[in-house]
Amino acid sequence: MRDTPASPDRRLFLGATAAVAASPLLAGLSPPVVGRVLAMSDLHSAYERSGQLLAALEAEVASGPAPHVIAINGDIFERGNVAAVRSEGAIDWAFIGEAARIAPTVVNLGNHDNDIIPDLADVVARLRALGVTVVSTIVDARTKAPYASATAVVPLGTRTLRVVGIATNALNTYPAASRSTLDIPAPAEWARTHLPAALSGADVAIVLSHAGVAPDREILPLLPAGVPMIGGHNHLLFQHRQGGNLYVHTGSWSNAYTAMTMYADGSADAVSKAVAVNAMSSPRLATLIPGILAEALTDQERTILGASPAALSLGQTGRAVAAAMAAATGAHAGFIGHTTLGTGLPAGPVSRHAFDAVVRFEGKFMIAEVSRERLAAFMARSNQDRPMPLDHRNGDFLYGDTIARRAGPLVRIVTTDWCASNQAEYFGVSDLVFREIPDLRLKPVAAKALLTGQS
Repeated sequence: MRDTPASPDRRLFLGATAAVAASPLLAGLSPPVVGRVLAMSDLHSAYERSGQLLAALEAEVASGPAPHVIAINGDIFERGNVAAVRSEGAIDWAFIGEAARIAPTVVNLGNHDNDIIPDLADVVARLRALGVTVVSTIVDARTKAPYASATAVVPLGTRTLRVVGIATNALNTYPAASRSTLDIPAPAEWARTHLPAALSGADVAIVLSHAGVAPDREILPLLPAGVPMIGGHNHLLFQHRQGGNLYVHTGSWSNAYTAMTMYADGSADAVSKAVAVNAMSSPRLATLIPGILAEALTDQERTILGASPAALSLGQTGRAVAAAMAAATGAHAGFIGHTTLGTGLPAGPVSRHAFDAVVRFEGKFMIAEVSRERLAAFMARSNQDRPMPLDHRNGDFLYGDTIARRAGPLVRIVTTDWCASNQAEYFGVSDLVFREIPDLRLKPVAAKALLTGQS
């Protein structure tokens, strides 16, 4: 079964279509609505849309009498955003606090939620002080106690919503300084042992997993019929039904959220909704955000690097960067890790600060020679922003593109040092022999290729 595709230009139509196809109303039934969950993952301090996302949540809650819960499925913060670091996440904390005033809000801890405040215990304490419910499977290695319970109950009108939160155990994706304090069980193993009891006797239930697609595939068969699961960590946007369970990824970087409606007969449907960068900001954040940015950013970070002729989706940006990498190094194909990129390239003038949200990390270029058949296999598992069966998704994936060059039996591929050193996750093999291309780095090459006015 193919999941609903995530291409931004078709996102709203396909989200609505998926909702209609999944809805019990299609069968002529009208079960009462129990409530709605407004879900989002991987916000990553996307300040260009924080106010617009909050405004969208306000409008959803005000749109009708159904009770709402706001579910944030990990990675609220982003250390790569210098404004977030210098302001100690002031905009993110304000967003969370205002969300909790709009509707009961629950946060499942992700691997970037201690990007700004290194000690996860302090993060949890501050979230709770804002009235937020926190769930997680992460254990404090110092005390052997969980940072938060994996299970919590939040009000849903006259009903209650049981929320189970599962974290990724990819320790190398957490801030390095905190890793010694984290003890994280393998998600699927935890679910096999604990999920039945965690969901037993629930009135209405939902699972928030920041573990990523690969572990989620093992968790899905363990869910009781009708219990939906929200996924995150892989910066994807799709919907999938497996048996009686709805599984959705909600996008990233505040580009979208998912409105899930839960019915009294145990069914659920969901609609993905885009958040436009030029939409009206919530009055609650309209003054704070520009004030923080004005104070936090230096003149150098406000410097315009160049202009983008058109806005690109995240996938389009990834493929454009991959092609630029290949062109700059004489390779036949380029590959870049999906989360090396944050958001799609905006249209118009692009500042250094805005570009750093597009290409999050600097990287070295690593090149290897492979057969044409292997290149075809790597391309087949790349670009997972397209429609594809769930069992073909591998979690950590590559955006890839090829360019026309004369080639013999072997072709050259180029990627970053991160993907080269984690090739089993990204390429699905462990025998590639890479060598570094000196004097080239990712961000300058990407900027020169994507922005006019670059020299």
